[in-house]
Amino acid sequence: MRYSKLFGRTLRRAPKGAEAISHKLLVKGGFIDQVAAGIYSFLPLGFRVQEKIGQIIREEMDAIGGQEVFLPTLQPKSLWLETDRWDHMEPPLFKLKDRHGRELALGSTHEEVLTDLVRTRITSYKDLPLALYQIQNKFRNEMRSTGGLLRVREFMMKDLYSFHADKKDLDTFFKKVRDAYHKIYKRCGLTVITCQAGGGTIGGDITFEFHVEAEVGEDTIFCCRKCSWAANKELVGATQKCPECGSEIKKISSIEVGHIFSLGTKYSESMGAYFVDKEGKKKPILMGCYGIGLGRLMAAIVEVHHDEKGIIWPESVAPFKVHLIDIVQSSKFKVQSDKIYSELQKAGLEILYDDRNDVSAGVKFADADLIGIPVRLVISEELAKKGKIEYKRRDKKKTEQLTLGQVVKRLTHD
Repeated sequence: MRYSKLFGRTLRRAPKGAEAISHKLLVKGGFIDQVAAGIYSFLPLGFRVQEKIGQIIREEMDAIGGQEVFLPTLQPKSLWLETDRWDHMEPPLFKLKDRHGRELALGSTHEEVLTDLVRTRITSYKDLPLALYQIQNKFRNEMRSTGGLLRVREFMMKDLYSFHADKKDLDTFFKKVRDAYHKIYKRCGLTVITCQAGGGTIGGDITFEFHVEAEVGEDTIFCCRKCSWAANKELVGATQKCPECGSEIKKISSIEVGHIFSLGTKYSESMGAYFVDKEGKKKPILMGCYGIGLGRLMAAIVEVHHDEKGIIWPESVAPFKVHLIDIVQSSKFKVQSDKIYSELQKAGLEILYDDRNDVSAGVKFADADLIGIPVRLVISEELAKKGKIEYKRRDKKKTEQLTLGQVVKRLTHD
């Protein structure tokens, strides 16, 4: 991609009132643009990052047997009345009427829709277990949207729903999802703390949240200094000792980046989703649900991976692998720069090529640091005469002078 053609350029100033580092850097870097409070457009760079995160999630959900679906945003009132959540969701649903006066809601979650879908298609224990997931827009009627992508009203979410014949099978799959989540976060460059949590208006007798430690985090969790026990503030109360080992617990500010729920029969019983077991008995299907917000995960990555100059994307989710910068002046060497760009593309590398003629080298370097692509390559006339390219990783200070062949070899074998 030529930077001269890229839609969404860097900004010199952070948005007014922005406090979270991720909010400042994602706007300044040209990744997102605010439309209204808690509502953002994803520009090409931001969309590429979100797609990379989504692909990691897809791979790990597929690996545990998930099947991808796509469900409607508009949901009829009748489904929400079956579970008594039409007037009891927190935050409240976005509600509207169509031209016929029928009441609908914008989906903040999809337990009702999935349970309705499954109850018409699952009849026997032979049809179970089943795991369906989607990556789709969600709408949350937040009272106060803050922190850029950390708390929004419209966002992209992966929600997985599982259906089981017995508690043992549900527990086994629940653990598989928990392990898959840790793989997802590790691939995104994050270390998470798994916390016991309450079910809220989703429900569930066993629920876990996944948190990233961060100064700007609006959540508070408590972790044992000795063992792996952790819980959110809703469950801890006034205790100062770990309930598992009796050691002291510490208070941490964090960002929640995922939540999983073992729902039991809450939705299947209220909506009539039953199956017939091996003995011919009719029983309610057991369920689990498992969510990850992609935008919030993106923001959490930036909160962890940045310096005073800008973002430092982990390679797995970076919008491009290489940021190629041309600082030559003569047309003769411009042709050579274009050729290098073409050869890197032929090698299968994702490249952002800063070919602008109307900005200084200093501006190009500052933009590269702000955008945070893992590898920076610089072409200058002096280097071109020697047949060399300057190679630098975003997370390192060291620079090297390499031939094009050496660059390609390194980048395709990393």
